[in-house]
Amino acid sequence: MALLSGRTAVITGAAQGIGFAIARRFGEEGAAVVVGDMNADAASEAARRLTEAGITATAVECNVVDPDQMQRLGDTALERHGAIDAWVNNAGITRDATLRKMSLDDFRAVIDVHLQGAWLGTRIASVAMREAKQGSIVNISSISGKVGLVGQTNYSAAKAGMVGLTKAAAKELAYLNVRVNAIQPGVVNTDMVKAMRPEILEQKLSEVPMGRGAEPEEIGNVALFLASDLSSYMTGTVLEVTGGRHM
Repeated sequence: MALLSGRTAVITGAAQGIGFAIARRFGEEGAAVVVGDMNADAASEAARRLTEAGITATAVECNVVDPDQMQRLGDTALERHGAIDAWVNNAGITRDATLRKMSLDDFRAVIDVHLQGAWLGTRIASVAMREAKQGSIVNISSISGKVGLVGQTNYSAAKAGMVGLTKAAAKELAYLNVRVNAIQPGVVNTDMVKAMRPEILEQKLSEVPMGRGAEPEEIGNVALFLASDLSSYMTGTVLEVTGGRHM
């Protein structure tokens, strides 16, 4: 039997990159997926591609900093499928700059999307999972939240905050058999990374013992593990998926 057969998963920021790879892996393992993304057209296109691949997929326009839109995302999953078995807080943005040049608006925007968005998703998912007495929440943090990276005081702070959120929520929800875990990816071969200046990307890859960036599907595989019963005795954990970078 497929690892997520008969289950429903909600993924934010799922129209492309890591989020889309997670949605596809979950769908390949039997889950009905709800694709949340602030770009309505991109979400619909992602759901169409998933459907063509034989996956049950629904698109929902959702800005993760808006509580009402996040609630609608969760409500859509419940109305369509009757449950939320897995929820992945993946949506993210970058507004990189040094401390001297970073604006307060750019600092707040990154904190709000990553940390507030993950908190809203965790809260909404946990309410549905509380009733079912089971569920898995996966927060996509970053290795930047472990080591801190130059020009990313906003991003590193937000991603470190997601680890604290993960551990606190895991302690609160464990008695309900609701698990909360986090993933810290390193360099991943997404469009955002491919758009980096070649010398910057080369420098980052030089720090990776495995000598390459991850494919989005490799992050999807780890998310699948955490969403499935294979990780049934894991909660509050942070899994680094970095090819050995910053170990």
